[in-house]
Amino acid sequence: MADTEHYVRDDVRGFLDMLEAMGSKGVEEVGAEEARQQMRAMGAVAEAAPRTMAVQRDLTCPGPAGPIPLRFYDVKAERAPGPCVIFIHGGGFVIGDLEVYHALCTEISHHLDLPVISVDYRLAPEHPFPAAPDDCEAVARWLAASPAELDRTITGLVITGDSAGGNLTIVTTNQLMNEPADVPVIVQAPIYPVASDTSQHSSFAMFTEGFLLTGAAMAWFNDQYGGDAGDPRHTPMVGDCTNTPPTVVCTAGLDPLRDSGREYAAHLVQLGTEVVYLEFPGIIHGFTTLRKAIPSGQRDLEAFLDATKLMVERYR
Repeated sequence: MADTEHYVRDDVRGFLDMLEAMGSKGVEEVGAEEARQQMRAMGAVAEAAPRTMAVQRDLTCPGPAGPIPLRFYDVKAERAPGPCVIFIHGGGFVIGDLEVYHALCTEISHHLDLPVISVDYRLAPEHPFPAAPDDCEAVARWLAASPAELDRTITGLVITGDSAGGNLTIVTTNQLMNEPADVPVIVQAPIYPVASDTSQHSSFAMFTEGFLLTGAAMAWFNDQYGGDAGDPRHTPMVGDCTNTPPTVVCTAGLDPLRDSGREYAAHLVQLGTEVVYLEFPGIIHGFTTLRKAIPSGQRDLEAFLDATKLMVERYR
């Protein structure tokens, strides 16, 4: 049962009560393959319907360990030169795929009126750190070169993603700011990201049980991913963030990761980066892909995308 001390929206409480009644096992109990199936099954029943796209196709780009699967979306069939969005999915670096995030990517293309590339990077534990950041950086550099397969002239990158994908958003952006690609990262927009050591935050203690993402799951994901927490490609806030482009960050009020996003946004503000920070009260981690089960999350997603669109318009 969700803790009654905290404000919980009615639709969020209904969803959490349903999960409790179902009594499903945590990812740390079932292992990677079953956890991946669980996330797909959850998405099939809890996520909103996808938007209609003029262009939607699967393709690959070269990666450090072979071709990286991608899905390309565009709400328009043809475009003048302009920015392109890279979307990096969440799932603790272990679960998540193109299908789970399909509807969200169509929403992003529809709302921002931009093409979107969704990245199917290699997952742990089969491919631990740094496979994921290696793949995401490779995709970004490939996309920045306006590959012929897309029939688009790319003038800048907008990098976004949720949770572990929020971490990879920041890491990929930092890599491209330090060693520029053919076009710049004009905006980054991490969604409830892992940016720092979450175990020390009060939100981790407050929401470790009963709010979908648990402390036990986070510890298990971290063990599967591996890597050194002192490496800025693993924990981006331990590195130099002074060269960060304009940034939109959002967090969920009932999320154990909430304070990591808060801390990152505040850190960027202190460094003089242009930042929009949105914290959505009464809602849980993962809401951007649970919009059928938690309809109020649609308005939060739209607020986040509105802020991102405004930032893109300023710098495109």
